[in-house]
Amino acid sequence: MAAAPPSYCFVAFPPCSKDGLVVFGKNSARPRDEVQEVVYFAAAEHDPGSKVECTYIEIEQVPKTHAVVLSRPSWLWGAEMGANEHGVCVANEAVVTREPASESEALLGMDLVRLGLERGATAKEALDVIVALLEEHGQGGNYFEDGSSCHTFQSAFLIVDRNEAWILETSGKYWAAEKITEGVKCICNQLSLTTKIDAEHPELRNYVKSQGWWNGDSDFNFSEVFSLADDHLACCSGRESLEKQGGDVSAQAMIDVLRDKDSGVCVDSESFLTTASIVSVLPQDPSFPCIHYFTGTPDPSRSIFKPFIFVDDVKLVPKVQSPSFGNDDPAKKIPRFQEKPDRRHELYKAHEWARSLLENDQLRWLLLAFSLEDCNILQALKESLHTCDFAGKNISRGKNVTC
Repeated sequence: MAAAPPSYCFVAFPPCSKDGLVVFGKNSARPRDEVQEVVYFAAAEHDPGSKVECTYIEIEQVPKTHAVVLSRPSWLWGAEMGANEHGVCVANEAVVTREPASESEALLGMDLVRLGLERGATAKEALDVIVALLEEHGQGGNYFEDGSSCHTFQSAFLIVDRNEAWILETSGKYWAAEKITEGVKCICNQLSLTTKIDAEHPELRNYVKSQGWWNGDSDFNFSEVFSLADDHLACCSGRESLEKQGGDVSAQAMIDVLRDKDSGVCVDSESFLTTASIVSVLPQDPSFPCIHYFTGTPDPSRSIFKPFIFVDDVKLVPKVQSPSFGNDDPAKKIPRFQEKPDRRHELYKAHEWARSLLENDQLRWLLLAFSLEDCNILQALKESLHTCDFAGKNISRGKNVTC
């Protein structure tokens, strides 16, 4: 059974976070050569009876979808992580359970991330969307762009809004969820729910009893029931770093955790790399906008977190979007993934170039190549990281920023 990529998701609520903010973050660990793009889709209305084509299957469309910004592997329809115009953030984790994941093509966990964001105006609504689609369509199919092997996983989700978060963990169509309203929480590529369950599939306990995994007499512990061996043990070392901040968890503190290679949160291994990251700042005061910081490039320790804010007239940025291959895309042809096209976007290529200079000790030439305008842009991004703790107070002065 394939090992799940070691991604990490975090959320911090007051009183652990500063200034009445909810701070959300994720590192997306994926195959080293995979490209992630940052894409925006406007809110839209859809004709009755219309369909939406997800990564592998087509499903019924809803009458209206919310505006979303997503960080996604560029070969698929869904997303590893993202946010919508209502201040909902969702991130996905691949997990392994005692029930083998299906190789049959269905919805990917990453499809469910996007569907939850497009259809849910609150964290609870997004949760309800995801579990309803899971029940109707199931989950399955190759998680990686790999024609030589099918890598299948179950899914876990961190779903967050300005007021609450839900940890949702699944195995097949069965699921359980825990509601969070304070403190710091982390999920990774292992199951974490135990006996505190605030919502669950109506047949969950009957199902596990029928499989002989739980006798019905002891407390029902989701991780113990569904995990292989001791895979449900705590896995989130980054949580300790955030808890040590006391009540001072900020966007910068979250970024520092995501950049930490010593803890293992920032992944750089032979098989996997942190290929993209997100940090979102969600003010509990709804008069302030949410700010979402995306890298769009691998390795957050060598990437700039660039801000995005939902405004009335969002300008698309082609430099962070991968080339489109339409129906000729090997991900859409059957059999799938028989070749790998070059999916690198302009920012990804520039990031590769900059990394090569750093690795060859040519940073001084890179600095000399910066124009004054480039330096001003970098300084503005740096300042935005320090001022975002005030939940967009600069925005109220007319400094709307999108990436």
